[in-house]
Amino acid sequence: MRILLVEDDDTIGSAVRDHIAAGTHAVDWVKNLAHADEVTSAVNYGLVLLDLQLPDGSGIEFLKRLRRKPDETPVIILTARDQISDRIEGLNSGADDYLVKPFNLGELTARILAVARRYTGSPQPTIRFADLEIDQPQRLVRLEGKNIILTGREWAVLDLLVARPGAIVSKDKIEEALYAFGSEIESNTVEVYVSRLRKKIGRDRIRTARGVGYSLGDR
Repeated sequence: MRILLVEDDDTIGSAVRDHIAAGTHAVDWVKNLAHADEVTSAVNYGLVLLDLQLPDGSGIEFLKRLRRKPDETPVIILTARDQISDRIEGLNSGADDYLVKPFNLGELTARILAVARRYTGSPQPTIRFADLEIDQPQRLVRLEGKNIILTGREWAVLDLLVARPGAIVSKDKIEEALYAFGSEIESNTVEVYVSRLRKKIGRDRIRTARGVGYSLGDR
């Protein structure tokens, strides 16, 4: 999943970015609302992590702008504001969750996955396709009971396919998930990672819609 982090504090921002990236998600980190408006107009994010107190305004106003578009991208607010009234305002403005600083990074990961499951319609953390088992919170894949090790970018591809089993995911969508801004993208990048994933979970599980994208299903 490609995540946008909107946070102006360097210490918090770098800690959150590094933690999420280690959890196999691509992260774009911006430090003000102007930049956040710019990137959300160009990229379809899987989730936004939003601070409320930013140098050029309130994160609540940014959230309201998203929802007026309308943009249904899930948003988790990360803020030092801990009053009940602040929580109510954030949730009523369209946030999906609200986490008060300082927070545990493990809890942040759990909330990201919980929100993502709600949006994909997969309330269960473990998804099964015949003898293939995908445990997203633990980042584990088992094939015929044996653990399969995936790289971060292989997970990025699998997360997209699992979110809509049987549906075609476009090549452009996969490219967005694989790379944050500034990363070099080769013309065959998607094909390379789809091929690697097929070798690990079974070639016939990932189907190609030529010229369109890929889908995941049972063999």
